[in-house]
Amino acid sequence: MADAEPGVVPAVEATADDIATMEIRGAATIADAAAAALATQADRSGAESPAAFRRHLRAAARTLYETRPTAVSLPNALRYVLRGMDGETVADLRASTIARAETFRRDLERAQETLGEIGANRLRDGDVVMTHCHSTDALACIDVALESGKAIEAIVKETRPRKQGHITARQLREWGVPVTVIVDNAARRYLDRVDHVLVGADSIAADGSVINKVGTSGLAVNARERGVPVMVAAQTIKLHPDTMTGHTVEIELRDEREVLSDEERATIIGKGDEDESAAEDDGLTVDNPAFDVTPARYVDAIVTERGQFPPESIVTLMRELFGETTDEPWTV
Repeated sequence: MADAEPGVVPAVEATADDIATMEIRGAATIADAAAAALATQADRSGAESPAAFRRHLRAAARTLYETRPTAVSLPNALRYVLRGMDGETVADLRASTIARAETFRRDLERAQETLGEIGANRLRDGDVVMTHCHSTDALACIDVALESGKAIEAIVKETRPRKQGHITARQLREWGVPVTVIVDNAARRYLDRVDHVLVGADSIAADGSVINKVGTSGLAVNARERGVPVMVAAQTIKLHPDTMTGHTVEIELRDEREVLSDEERATIIGKGDEDESAAEDDGLTVDNPAFDVTPARYVDAIVTERGQFPPESIVTLMRELFGETTDEPWTV
């Protein structure tokens, strides 16, 4: 992380680091951690005036916001908590901020439970689902289906380069779900055995397109060709309200070394580790986009805690929740 902003407590910096390095991952988990970090900032703030308290809290929110540009749940969480900061004294501001963060976290926990109940209704006894990456929202649907007595099997894409599919596989096996882990490029081969593709989302645009772990779009296209419905499980904190006003979702590019280590690069370009020129411009470019965009036409349903929606109607829910415009209170 860059140098800490004045007034930001170390615990917020630590949370920001964990989000940036993906020690904290998953949109809902990121949002929960961000709200908790703002509560910690409020609790531990040494500000002596209301103006300083507000300034330090916004600086903390800015520090968190700058970690993951695509995880829209993060700014949504920050907006919610900051808009609840109210009072004329430091004590009042502190109490209102902590209470607002606690309300957000409590509602967030219930939202996933409700989403799971709605999504489980789309799964039948004996269904086989294919997953991509790791989504606690998607897993919530399977969890509720299992609790209702349905037998579910899973084909889990490993999801390179960080292999988040392994996390999904581990959770499903803990629940007793039969799991087949496959390499990402084998997905099309296995779709004939699948009843549903079930994925999460990092954000959802106003036109119903889904921003999720890179590889989701290709999977959805293949699923449509095979007649396999694609269900996206996403809490409303993942709706991207800025897209209603023409904002384009930024796709995060991660460190190339997740794909190609320094040693592997040296081997490809034919230079040894000791050759310092290997680190210079060598004509070899590595792109590592974290996400891609799945057009709405390849998605059958978006399941939220507010119900399930065809993707083209998600903008109506967005307007209901956020109005027509949004702002960034951490920049004030």
